[in-house]
Amino acid sequence: MTNGSRVPPMAPGRLPLIGHAVPLIKDRLAFLQRLRTHGPVVRVSVGPKTLTVVNSPDLMHKMLTVQADEFTKGLLFEKLKLFGKDALPVAEGKPHLRRRRMMQPAFHRQQIEGYVNTMRESVEPYVAGWDGGTVLDVKTEMQLMAQGVVMSALFSATPEREPADALLHSVDTVFRTALKRALLPVSVLEKLPTRGNRKARAASTGLRSAVADIIAEHRARPDAYDDIVSLLLTARDDTGATLADDEILSEIVALLAAGSETTAVVLAWLFHELGRNPEMERLLHEEVDSVLAEGPLTAERVARLVHTRRLVSETLRMYSPAWLVTRQAISDVRLGEFVLPAGSDVIWSAYALHRDPDLYPDPLRFDPDRWLPERPQPPKGAFVPFGSGKRMCIGDAFAWTETIIITALIASRWRLRPTPGTVRPVGAISTHPSSLQMVPELRHHSVAGRVR
Repeated sequence: MTNGSRVPPMAPGRLPLIGHAVPLIKDRLAFLQRLRTHGPVVRVSVGPKTLTVVNSPDLMHKMLTVQADEFTKGLLFEKLKLFGKDALPVAEGKPHLRRRRMMQPAFHRQQIEGYVNTMRESVEPYVAGWDGGTVLDVKTEMQLMAQGVVMSALFSATPEREPADALLHSVDTVFRTALKRALLPVSVLEKLPTRGNRKARAASTGLRSAVADIIAEHRARPDAYDDIVSLLLTARDDTGATLADDEILSEIVALLAAGSETTAVVLAWLFHELGRNPEMERLLHEEVDSVLAEGPLTAERVARLVHTRRLVSETLRMYSPAWLVTRQAISDVRLGEFVLPAGSDVIWSAYALHRDPDLYPDPLRFDPDRWLPERPQPPKGAFVPFGSGKRMCIGDAFAWTETIIITALIASRWRLRPTPGTVRPVGAISTHPSSLQMVPELRHHSVAGRVR
């Protein structure tokens, strides 16, 4: 390379033929964290494929902001087109810009405030329906709850338990397939009539069919609904054109999938940590009881749940769902002292970034007070739970509000007690717990013993 630039170094431990496949398979989260000790940018190989890993928060921030146009979203997002080939999370270039501008009004902060009642009313039946003393699969329960919230806001529907389970299974199937194809990018295997490929196609088809019926119902009775589908049906671009039904379908399927997965794993980890930290749990209960004593959750009351928000912030830091995000260089790209050749597959990890001891003191300690305003805050670009730049998650404000509301409503009625067993983070499509079973215990003394 010219001007003293060079190709990033290869991480140690590469084996002939298989490269770094063994540590990546054995414990991919730990492997990504170890890579941070080998410099700001480093390469790894998986079989014949080479990946460039960006570790520096400064270079990561530049890649996502001022240099964003020099990259496409890369391998993982290409595989996520199973949800819809033109949906906002996977769209590129001008189609992405057009789609984002059209969808943005549905996620303005004022619009999010209008969803608070919908969120609360969706969550209340789930929270009231638990049986004290009965072991819960916490991740599944949180997924169903988050899915119910997203469906209520998207298209004014809250499914019964059985169809909700089926929908959740379809989302999980498509997510697992996308991750597998990204980690083992052999296109010919995706076309074979294997059982896994058939299941993925059936899950994707089923999701799209269910949402297509909802869009048709909204078109037939437009005055009967006030939700995100309604907004998308009337959204127009700069030329006055509206979104086609297939475009709306792709966006709704993608929002439903992302909204039920990422929020759920954050909630699962949050209550796991509360189960291990009685003092933090007590402070949460005090705050929630105080706010709910004045009436049901509203946008104004949600804003007063400051300790609850710090709990969510710390969960997003320590258990960031985004353990793997991909990009691909469109042409030769300079990152710091390195040059990435055109076509380079790039990955970065918010999970590893958020656990870097150079950025966060005592990073493996769950400490919501690190987010107190009087405490030193992480440097710019070091806390990116929803990404950064023009591709930052469009639903970040929705997710914050939803997570705080669900946390508060659960805490107003229940304690979740841990059960014996080891709980460890697993890098799947998000950072989910290996297994998390907890027992709900009714808070008889709570002033919010009733869920409004």
